[in-house]
Amino acid sequence: MASYSPKRMRFHDESSVSHNSASSITCAESSLTTDMAIMVQTKKIMDGVNTKIQTIKNIDQPMTTLKSYIVEVISKMDQIDKDNRRKATIGIFGQSGHGKSSLINAILGEEDLLPPGSLGACTAVVTQVEANLDDSNYTAEIELYSKEEWDKMLQVLFRVLSDDSEDRDDEMFESAKEKITAVYGEDADKKKIEELKKDKKFAEISNFLSDSEKIISKRERSDFANEVACFIQYSVASPGGWYWPLVKSVKIKIPNCDELLKHIVLLDLPGIGDCNKTREDLWKSKLRECSSVWIVSDINRAITDKDPWGILKHCIQDLGPGGECKNISFICTKTDDINPGAYMRGSRLTKDEIGNKDQTAVCILHRNKTTKESIKKKIESLNPGTKKLMEKISTEVFTVSSKAFFKQNSNLEPTETEIPKLQEVLKSINRRINQEMARGYVSDAKGVLSLIQIFSPNTNEEMVETKAKVHDKLANNLKNALTELDRQFEKMYEDLDMCLSEGVQNSVRLCVATAQKELIAPDNIDNRGFHKTLKALCKNKGHYWSKNWCMILDLNECLATHMQESIYEEFNQIFPVNGKTEKSLQKHLDNVSIIQSDNTYCRSSMLYHIQNFIKTRENKLKVLLGRKVINRKKDIYSSIATTIQEKMGTGYERAAKIKGKDTLKKMQNILSGTIKSLKDDMFNDAKTEFLEKFNKLKLEIKNDFESEMKRSMEPFHLHTGKTTLLDVSREIEEIERVAK
Repeated sequence: MASYSPKRMRFHDESSVSHNSASSITCAESSLTTDMAIMVQTKKIMDGVNTKIQTIKNIDQPMTTLKSYIVEVISKMDQIDKDNRRKATIGIFGQSGHGKSSLINAILGEEDLLPPGSLGACTAVVTQVEANLDDSNYTAEIELYSKEEWDKMLQVLFRVLSDDSEDRDDEMFESAKEKITAVYGEDADKKKIEELKKDKKFAEISNFLSDSEKIISKRERSDFANEVACFIQYSVASPGGWYWPLVKSVKIKIPNCDELLKHIVLLDLPGIGDCNKTREDLWKSKLRECSSVWIVSDINRAITDKDPWGILKHCIQDLGPGGECKNISFICTKTDDINPGAYMRGSRLTKDEIGNKDQTAVCILHRNKTTKESIKKKIESLNPGTKKLMEKISTEVFTVSSKAFFKQNSNLEPTETEIPKLQEVLKSINRRINQEMARGYVSDAKGVLSLIQIFSPNTNEEMVETKAKVHDKLANNLKNALTELDRQFEKMYEDLDMCLSEGVQNSVRLCVATAQKELIAPDNIDNRGFHKTLKALCKNKGHYWSKNWCMILDLNECLATHMQESIYEEFNQIFPVNGKTEKSLQKHLDNVSIIQSDNTYCRSSMLYHIQNFIKTRENKLKVLLGRKVINRKKDIYSSIATTIQEKMGTGYERAAKIKGKDTLKKMQNILSGTIKSLKDDMFNDAKTEFLEKFNKLKLEIKNDFESEMKRSMEPFHLHTGKTTLLDVSREIEEIERVAK
């Protein structure tokens, strides 16, 4: 086993050298985008101000407190990259062998970085790829299960393997066998767990899990790829020594790709097909973080395969109203894998249509065009429920060839591989985030400078005369703002309450029939094997997702359908995925302010700086509250299905224990009977939980807004008229000039 560094310790190759030296800053600045250059110049100005502020002496205690406050605000500005913005997450779905690894390699221009099949080969490992912003090494941060967690998982895996009944879940059985042999070697699955614990390999693995994180860091790409392989790959032909079943997640950091990935995470979201609830919860939480999704399919199977459409149907609730996804891209890979003669016959493409052009290239581009059209038509023909959930999400189709992109004498031009199009998608996201960060940073800087200028010698007398008016007016405005915010929340609460009440009525009336038709006893299911599927669903608290996505069943979501439908329009008005609506919570947050245009006290330069400081603090707070709203809305929306799952728990347990004759019928009766007996209380409880979570969000937002605005108003209590701070009018002019 290779040597690794434990958590919080990192050992690099001797050849590894950090490229973040201060002496290279001038060169680095010259290559920055305009937005980043603005941030760098603004930071220099603020560093100078910070130095001057800290050197001020001989001031009274109130002004010393103000000085500390200003230093704290400036220091927090320097954490903007780390603390103030979560990276954009692009979730990537696709079966092993469909070209996900090659796609990422091509986008990053790293041909041999991720070996084919490495993404998606391990069905349960969440893998993310992002930029290494620390040094020039290829790095992997590998989060492992603890020894205690793995021991519990082993108990479950061996319990699955010991099931020799006729109604065992064969897919779960094979998955358990695959995990145990991957780690412990061939025939390990044939041993009893007590025997395995006596094996030397078992002790090695236990010792291996003593660290919660392994870090691999290599200067050379090939060295890195070789060493990380055992955590993200698996070979059936060579079992033992593959550690992916022990892995929760893998974070791969790539150097020199800031333009593509500085503010982006590429997140591989493989199929579930797992008997581990912890992995499933991690998977769903990651899914809800995705602002974009790429569904990757081999172009020869993109239309006919059930995988991409099963993924879409199953995940759309967690991407749309239950998540934050704004865009779904269908990416058809391996476009250069074509037999021109066979394609021409199948598509009735004639030689006259090809003319003197390259036959292979014409066939590839013709198939690309027809595939795009077919996928767009298929999206339009999706079932009404899925299509409705997708109406707020934009869709795109790309046809790519990673192999042709790297090939010197390819039949395709680089642009025709469409890899540059996807690179531009990433660059565009990075540019947008850079711009937002630059604007936010400059705004913060102006606000801090305005605060300092309020207490400059030039405004000293004016401040003494008007500070009481300023504070009293702002305090009154804050009270009014909170009242208005409360009023808007109450209106949203009432509208949601009304919609949920309708949803409860519809659910009570229709839930049994819906559950039986859609899931418990559907007409299109082969009953000879369905009892295994239904038992697996009951064992997994209402979920069944096959390893290859060909069958996805979720009884909790099925039962939540009528309530979700009842709130769909109102919920998307309050929490829109894209933009704002007249009813959106974010719009109400943006409108609320303690700065009013009808000020009763005289206008002056000092008043301008007061307003500017307060406004920048408000804007910064609204960004943070906006992030909280997005996170809480996911929890609010998912609470319906979560409550149903909790209420159905006893029924699932009873059904899972059924064995022998008429197993399927008995399980179906238990599930239907449980729904009938619980339906009144269950859906009302789901409504109550939903509204309680919404009300909790209201209280958090009001409390955060009130406490932060009161803190922003505190400096106006500190001035005594005896001492002052700096005159930073020149620095304000400098930032105005830089930001033009």
